[in-house]
Amino acid sequence: MIPRTLFIGDVHGCAEELDALLNVCNHRRGERVVLVGDLVAKGPDSAGVVRRARERGMLAVRGNHDEHVLRWRAGKMPKGKKLKPEHKQVLETLTDEDWAYLESLPLHRHFPELNVRVVHGGLVPGVAVEEQDPALMLNLRSITPKGEPSKKLEDGVPWASQWKGPELVIFGHDALRGVQRYPHAIGLDSGCVYGRRLTAYVLPDDRFYSVEAKRVYMDLDG
Repeated sequence: MIPRTLFIGDVHGCAEELDALLNVCNHRRGERVVLVGDLVAKGPDSAGVVRRARERGMLAVRGNHDEHVLRWRAGKMPKGKKLKPEHKQVLETLTDEDWAYLESLPLHRHFPELNVRVVHGGLVPGVAVEEQDPALMLNLRSITPKGEPSKKLEDGVPWASQWKGPELVIFGHDALRGVQRYPHAIGLDSGCVYGRRLTAYVLPDDRFYSVEAKRVYMDLDG
C-alpha cells in the first residue's frame, strides 16, 4: 500500500503554521512529509522549522533561500554582497545539527511509486532531469515566448504550464502566482510568510489543505 504523503509549500520559518497545517491534514506517525524547499528565512522561526523537519524525519528539497544561507556559511558569496537581515537571523540561530540537515538536502527527489518528482523552482520542459541547470532548479519561474527559461515571473508563461510529464512535478518558489495546478505539475507556494496561506497537497488522496498565516511577516516585494 502506498503511504499517505504530504507535500508542503514554502514554509520560510513559519513553524507555527507548519504545526497547524499538519494538524489540519490529520497527519499521523509514519506518514511521509515532503517540504518543497525554502524552509528558512523571512519568517520568525527558521531554526524551529529545521528542527521539526530533522527530528520528525521529514524529507525536503533545497530551496534558493536554503542555498543562500548555506553559501554564506561556507564563505562562498561574492565579495561586496551584503547579508540581508532575514538571512542573518538564520545564520545566528541554526545549530550544527540544523546545518547538517540543510546541507543534506538534494535539489530534487523522486517518488516513483507516486510518479512524482519534487523540486523547489522548476524543471525546464524537454530537458532530462540529469541535464537540468541546478540554478534553474532552484529559481525557475517562467518560459519566455522564445522558449527560454527565466527566473522572472514577468518574462513569460509559468514553466509548469509547459511541462508535459510523464512525471507529476511538485514545486514551490512562485508565491506571486500562488497555488498552481496543471496536468503534470502542481505549485504549492501560497505565500504564508507574506500573510497568506501555507498549503499542502496530499497523495494518494489528491487533496489540498491549507491554513492561514498568523500575520504578515514580510512584504511580498521584500
